[in-house]
Amino acid sequence: MITAVVFDLDGVLVDSEERWDTARRDVVAAAGRPFPDHATRAMQGMSAPEWERYLHGELGVPDPPDRIGRAVVEVMAAGYRDDLPLLPGAVDAVTALAGSYRLAVASSANRVLIDLVLALAGVADRFAAVVSSEEVPRGKPAPDVYLEAATRLGVAPEACAAVEDSSNGLRSAHAAGMTVVAVPNAAYPPDDDALALAAAVVERVDAVTPEMVAGLR
Repeated sequence: MITAVVFDLDGVLVDSEERWDTARRDVVAAAGRPFPDHATRAMQGMSAPEWERYLHGELGVPDPPDRIGRAVVEVMAAGYRDDLPLLPGAVDAVTALAGSYRLAVASSANRVLIDLVLALAGVADRFAAVVSSEEVPRGKPAPDVYLEAATRLGVAPEACAAVEDSSNGLRSAHAAGMTVVAVPNAAYPPDDDALALAAAVVERVDAVTPEMVAGLR
């Protein structure tokens, strides 16, 4: 029986994947380095330390990884404060589910950005646990961030439904043993094999209702 729902953030509650891509591309361009086509998908699901090292080691940005990360996060935070790109139905979904389930966030975003988004959206108090993959050993597709979310909720992973949009996110939640609901990202659709891991696929996050979760197996 599912007793908790764990949300990804980027691509599920906020339409931010293209903003992340632009911020990272700008850092690479400022260093005079090319940004290969495969880099965007390669970094989806990576923890902050992982993508910072990727930009430094793989794409050749000369600044130390932690300085690269701070530059990207500052751009993202300023953009959120100016215009928070909440996805349609995000707040409604969180509000509705909070009445029936314990909620958590398990995201690859930096913790400071997760907290900022939830505060700006007015839903921070709806979540019993918030985990960034920078707080665990490995980013997605490893299951670490979802397993830690379940631990902080005090429930077994098998009692959780996870709401995800990306290939690595779907793989991560499934590897943790959670029942996965996919909200495919239109700009960066998940791979077919990753989408096949989902118990349900919906077009918008507000389709994930208490009634829908209760019917998941």
